Amino acid sequence: MTVAFLLNGTPVRIEGEAPTRTLLDWLRVNRGLTGTKEGCNEGDCGACTVMVTDAEGSRALNACILFLPQLHGKAVRTVEGVSGPKGEMHPVQEALVAHHGSQCGFCTPGFVVSMAVAHLNKAVDHDDQLAGNLCRCTGYAPIIRAAEAAKVAPVPAWMTEDRAAVADFAAGEAGAFRPSESDALADWYVKNPDAVLVAGATDVGLWVTKQLRDLKPVAFLNGVKDLQGIEARGGQLHVGACVTITDLRDAVADRLPSFAEMLRRYASTQVRNAATIGGNIANGSPIGDGPPALIALGATLHLRRGDEMRSMPLEDFFIEYRKQDRKPGEFVAGVSFPENAPGLRCYKISKRFDQDISAVCGCFNVTVEGGTVTSARIAFGGMAGTPKRAALAEAALVGKPWTDATIEEAALAMSGDFTPMSDMRATAGYRMQVAQNLMRRYFHDLNGVSVSVLEVQP
Repeated sequence: MTVAFLLNGTPVRIEGEAPTRTLLDWLRVNRGLTGTKEGCNEGDCGACTVMVTDAEGSRALNACILFLPQLHGKAVRTVEGVSGPKGEMHPVQEALVAHHGSQCGFCTPGFVVSMAVAHLNKAVDHDDQLAGNLCRCTGYAPIIRAAEAAKVAPVPAWMTEDRAAVADFAAGEAGAFRPSESDALADWYVKNPDAVLVAGATDVGLWVTKQLRDLKPVAFLNGVKDLQGIEARGGQLHVGACVTITDLRDAVADRLPSFAEMLRRYASTQVRNAATIGGNIANGSPIGDGPPALIALGATLHLRRGDEMRSMPLEDFFIEYRKQDRKPGEFVAGVSFPENAPGLRCYKISKRFDQDISAVCGCFNVTVEGGTVTSARIAFGGMAGTPKRAALAEAALVGKPWTDATIEEAALAMSGDFTPMSDMRATAGYRMQVAQNLMRRYFHDLNGVSVSVLEVQP
């Protein structure tokens, strides 16, 4: 395998490494750049955050679940490269010192990089930008004060050099299979149906770091440009499988705000910058937060095998736990769904508010005309072995008056839709009660009553 990229402004060329060698391991072991820390090794804590730059701009990413081939032709900047060429401190470093934003210091390099990327991109939603960086010492307040103080400082010149440098950087041919268009992927995958497709590696990365699996052959999809588009056409959004959660969130922010907020909550900035909607679907997890919202929207899934394309309602893709309707050599090419749905609401129940796995995820899309329910699509994650519609609850709503009594009937009917399991996140009884209560919450929400758990009411 051959991989070439810029590291802190200097070209590097890597030969002979396994395609699933993580950037974190390589930085620490091979380059001695130990400022990038290993904390969770699964993309949760942010201690390993690095800045990755390509023609599209600079993003914060988790090095622990970032494979070396995903960096080919790009620029990487670690915490050692955030300071200037003569040792000048970056404004966020100065602010962290001034505002006592570090105690034990283990998490600090990750915070520095996340803050520096946000500063470069003029992102001032600090709570969101830093949600993927965990600290057990400071209580976060001094870190946020530091980010706020640094926002007025100009961007150091050295932080803007990577994008121009990448444009002039001749990386050469990557040794790992890294197609640039879907035709090449389709041809290769038919011939290698047992291969692992890696898009953002936010889940596959854990197969390596936690399960110690030897993955081969592997195809890296972050260079497949024709699967990265979002197009509004005929009242539908057509989204390529390799669209990142960050880009999807931007696309639906004004159109489907509840869905956009769900996308913000279920992953950190670092994970959203890497994870793709196609990977989120193809993973098939019963606790994935993307599918319930898309199913509630009535999304259509598009699959490709060789030259053949087929489409299906997204809910039909999930057959049973970890089993999907996907043929050997067939991959998720994209998904389409209505670009507007005024009745869509997405509710995520988890132990930690941001960046946590759902105990229950409920998504509701009901249309009421003249006081009567004319259509209903309700989907849950965490309630069954697959993301699943609440068919009996939907039937209890359609054609009925939009009243408390109808909602109670639908909530009771829901007990026949699911047989939830008990695990470390919630008991079966808790899950059912929560799902029924989310139905009641939705009723009040759609009627204009504030139901935000972040608002304190007398």
